[in-house]
Amino acid sequence: MATEQMTTGQRIARARHRKGWDQATLAEKIGRSVSWLSKVENGRLPLDRMSVVGQLAEALGVEMAELTGQPYRHETNDLDSGHSAVPGLRLALQQATMPGGAALLGNREPRGLAELEANVRLAEQLRQDAKFTALGEVLPSIITDLLLITSGGTADRDRAEALMLRACHMARVSSNLLGHHDLGWTAVQRELVAAQQVGAPELVAAASWDLCGVWLHEAALDPAKNAALSALDQLEPYVGTGDDTIRALWGALHLRAAVAYSRLWDQTEAESHLAEARQIAERLPANGNAFQTQFNRVNTTIHAVEVSMELGRPRDVITRAEQVEIAQIASSERQAHYWTCTAAGYHMNRKDNEAVEALLRADRIAPQHVRNRPLVRNIVRDLRDSGKHRRQREVAGLAQAMRLP
Repeated sequence: MATEQMTTGQRIARARHRKGWDQATLAEKIGRSVSWLSKVENGRLPLDRMSVVGQLAEALGVEMAELTGQPYRHETNDLDSGHSAVPGLRLALQQATMPGGAALLGNREPRGLAELEANVRLAEQLRQDAKFTALGEVLPSIITDLLLITSGGTADRDRAEALMLRACHMARVSSNLLGHHDLGWTAVQRELVAAQQVGAPELVAAASWDLCGVWLHEAALDPAKNAALSALDQLEPYVGTGDDTIRALWGALHLRAAVAYSRLWDQTEAESHLAEARQIAERLPANGNAFQTQFNRVNTTIHAVEVSMELGRPRDVITRAEQVEIAQIASSERQAHYWTCTAAGYHMNRKDNEAVEALLRADRIAPQHVRNRPLVRNIVRDLRDSGKHRRQREVAGLAQAMRLP
């Protein structure tokens, strides 16, 4: 059977068979019952938390993508979500991270820094709007032009390195979303180099925040947690300077730590970091978005929903979701993320009608984001097969658009 036609449960069973294990062996290793594992493998119980998928991947000794089936390809260019740009993006990042990579670009003149800065701002808006096809069309050339400038030893090098960090952040986000996790790692490596070249604490913190993001996507939870804690320690001496960007990054790193701890199922530490972030957000602008972190009060409440979801506390998911003023955040990506986490909470609570409404709302806001998320695909498949809701036609259509088996 082709991998793309397999369910997550079938991929788990395949990896288990390859290890020579029976269901009892794997169930014991992850602290679950044989009945639970049998239902997961047979598609009767969806995996609606990435922390559980990560636990299974670690036990089976496979990468997350083997169990999720990423990357997913779609039928239309609009929903291709940037997959067609991956070869060009991969080459641009390879050249940007190799010694002497700029020499391979020839003698062409890059765009000026002012133009490139405007291009980066436009790309950042595409990233927040979750328009990843359009983002993929502009990002490779931005990275190669910045490589030419940063390799030239000009007076503008630090400014160009800061722009390179911002561009590579967008490469990291789109690569992880699409399931090209190795490419996400390449992007964040270049971010770390840019931050080191300039040496500014805010750049170091921004790159560290993105490093946590890479490892969270790969279910490398201890490294993600440790990276967040280490970055918080490094940034702490600068927090008292009154710089809002520094304080926003400090808060964003606490949110990274909260998510990491929630996926490690450590409620005490997750809630502690969430509380720290909440206090910081109350003292910062309501529309804050330092280095694309969207660190602000609303995004902190969205993270609270996600933390409860990963901790497996479905009632708390719904309670917290009801407190989020989602219309107040100017990011389609964040809005869609909120609605998908809320849908997972409703699904955990067996409120399928509400789960369907939340998923359909997320898909209307940011289809390129929603249709590439493994968690969403698992829930959509389960809702399609159960039929215990009022929107069967719409759910069947969404499953078909996702090419779900």
